[in-house]
Amino acid sequence: MEKVSSWEQEQEWLEQVKEKLKSGIASLEPEVGQLKEQATDIRRRFWEEVTVNTSTEEDFEESFFTITQQDAVLSERERSHARKLRQWKNMQRLLPSPYFGRIDFHEEGQEAVEQVYIGVSSFIEEDGLSFVVYDWRTPIASLYYDYPPGKAAFDTPGGRISGTMELKRQYQIRDGQLQHLFDSSVTIGDELLQQVLGKGADSQMKSIVATIQAEQNAIIRNDTSRMLIVQGAAGSGKTSAALQRVAYLLYKHRERLTADQIVLFSPNPMFNSYVSTVLPELGEENMQQTTFQEYLETWLGQDYRIEDSFDQMEYVLTAQQEEGYEARLKGVGYKASEAFLRALQGYAQWLKLEGMLFKDIRFRDRVLISGEQIKSKLYSFDPSIRLPNRITLVQKWLQEELARLQKQEQGAAWVEEEMNYLDNDQYAEVYRMLHRERGVFDFAEKYLRLQELLVHKREQDESDFDFAEREEELLAQMIVKEQFKPLRRGIRKFTFIDMAGLYRQLFSDETAYREMTGEPEVPELWPEICAQTRKMLDSGTLWYEDATPYLYLKELIEGVRTNTQVRHIFVDEGQDYSMFQYEFLKKLFPRARMTVLGDFGQAIFTQATNLYGSSSPLLKLYGEEETSQFLLVRSYRSTFEIVEFTKRLLPGGEAIVAFERRGRKPVLAKLDNRELRAERIVKDLAELQAEGYSSIAVITKTAAESREAYECLTAQGGAPELRLITKNTPTFEKGIQVIPAYLAKGVEFDAVLIYDASPQTYHRESERKLFYTACTRAMHRLQLYTAGEWTPFVGGVEQGLYEQTVATL
Repeated sequence: MEKVSSWEQEQEWLEQVKEKLKSGIASLEPEVGQLKEQATDIRRRFWEEVTVNTSTEEDFEESFFTITQQDAVLSERERSHARKLRQWKNMQRLLPSPYFGRIDFHEEGQEAVEQVYIGVSSFIEEDGLSFVVYDWRTPIASLYYDYPPGKAAFDTPGGRISGTMELKRQYQIRDGQLQHLFDSSVTIGDELLQQVLGKGADSQMKSIVATIQAEQNAIIRNDTSRMLIVQGAAGSGKTSAALQRVAYLLYKHRERLTADQIVLFSPNPMFNSYVSTVLPELGEENMQQTTFQEYLETWLGQDYRIEDSFDQMEYVLTAQQEEGYEARLKGVGYKASEAFLRALQGYAQWLKLEGMLFKDIRFRDRVLISGEQIKSKLYSFDPSIRLPNRITLVQKWLQEELARLQKQEQGAAWVEEEMNYLDNDQYAEVYRMLHRERGVFDFAEKYLRLQELLVHKREQDESDFDFAEREEELLAQMIVKEQFKPLRRGIRKFTFIDMAGLYRQLFSDETAYREMTGEPEVPELWPEICAQTRKMLDSGTLWYEDATPYLYLKELIEGVRTNTQVRHIFVDEGQDYSMFQYEFLKKLFPRARMTVLGDFGQAIFTQATNLYGSSSPLLKLYGEEETSQFLLVRSYRSTFEIVEFTKRLLPGGEAIVAFERRGRKPVLAKLDNRELRAERIVKDLAELQAEGYSSIAVITKTAAESREAYECLTAQGGAPELRLITKNTPTFEKGIQVIPAYLAKGVEFDAVLIYDASPQTYHRESERKLFYTACTRAMHRLQLYTAGEWTPFVGGVEQGLYEQTVATL
């Protein structure tokens, strides 16, 4: 191919690629349709083509092979259809924008310079050998992200290939038309980023593979580390890199990795909706998405009401005047700590020797097997056997004991009374059982005898078998077996273990705690923490800080319920997870690699974990040798002016680098009272919409303040599409949202209005990161309001970094 340099030549090449795509689409369409029809036809006529004959062994074998052959034909057609359909969809996806980048690479030892065009998927010539467009995930495409023009190299399955990159060019193509092209050097996509980020925020996150930076590319393509930790400033592209990492892994390991083997733990259900379009845009199926709260509810929700992290956050932010507040906060911090993790591990070791608690197994208001009997049986086993294994042995013993007791129970007086209330179906079942025993198979005889049995239940006249006596015995067995079913089910589910008592036992007194756990220290206000915890357990509630430790202890005793199918776990907003939760995820998914993304600057929950650096506890999870850490300091989301303002809100924020996309400085509006503030916000919302901003958030501190703001703005005649966001909001949409700061994490908006930036709302140092998180959601415009003074967090920002108005209407 000739070297393309001019706009006209690029335009000409684009038209050629489009024609090739159109031709490929046209030729594939009938094949896709025919294969679909063939598969549907085979599926519809499957059993018409197969004769099932089991008269002889030979007939059975022939039938088996016929079915297998027909199934193979159907599978082949379905695979062919899926492959052709995927190719057709990829071509359709490429047609509006076939590629976004190009490199000219001169491989060492080769004469020709290869021109490599890069897009969201591969497109190959009809000969099946020549690439027109390379998928961004292919090895050679990594050159585009990792190198400036000059010496370059990339890794392939066959080894490392070195050479010289003679050109790196970027394109913006929309609806098949070349809009912009420019040559790049060191950094990727500054001009392209300016264009992409200069547009309004979409209602959902989009894939921007054209603008992946070198450090993001290293995250995306890392395929060796067991644990990947990404600490990134607000707007640095952490989540985007993670989702494109998923697409890369699915592409590279497409023969052995599927989307349902990847799980994303996201901060809330609305976030799942926000990121739901990225993988389909890249031609991949969506992975499994859940929240940690949903997992807790699955395993503990039947026994307890479980507080979620957002209710915990509401308590931390609003309950300062309530009795016991300081003790609760101390408890939240301690129960998320490594010290408490060690304490539970030590407690499990102590329970191997003493202290296990079991419930009585009761039946009809009497004890069948006492908790003390179960405890005695547990400690009769060899103490060197692991506790979960001994629990399994106890479980087996209990089932045997239950079988023995069930047999004894058949002679009880209550059983005979129950027989008088049996219905016809139950008698019919016993009759069938009796005749199976006697080898009676004639249907007519069975039917006649059944009628006789139902009319004359006890009038049997069998010369060689005491039919009535056996009938009564079977009825008794059936009655008792049915009544014992819940007991057997409970034993299978370990309900004989007093888990609530075992967790409660930890919070008895300080001396006992130290003895049981081996931990020498307890937090301040320990007696009050213990009393609070016992009170909540007795009420059937698990605080959020107790739920994971409770489940962790349960697993230490009963054994871990592992999932060996999942191969990759992604944890977004990872700083908000405790070490308990990380240990639990590691045990739950023993064969999975873990990618953790977060920003300690946005660690708004009390149980936060430091992700980055030598002090990060996550380094111990899989070991330093299997852990890679990445630091992203450049913020792309917000304009230069917004980043320069928000970085001053955070200690250590000077390390954040602003992207050179200019805009208006943040606006700080001081008003005389709340009514004027609401009027001003409504006016500003209308102006922002008129400017073309379609994604706007009014961000508050708490859910209660969100409701107040929503009602106040609505009363002032706010925008008709004003939407109140709560923790239960399922989807992310365009428009004007009124949202608490902690639910806005990970999401971006064209414009953000901080509803109340007064010291009455934000004054404690523990609220600084929440305030920073709220402000950094803004892409283009940031506006703050107060009906009084400013929060001290704003007081530390130089006045030249914002516009201030003392507003009157």
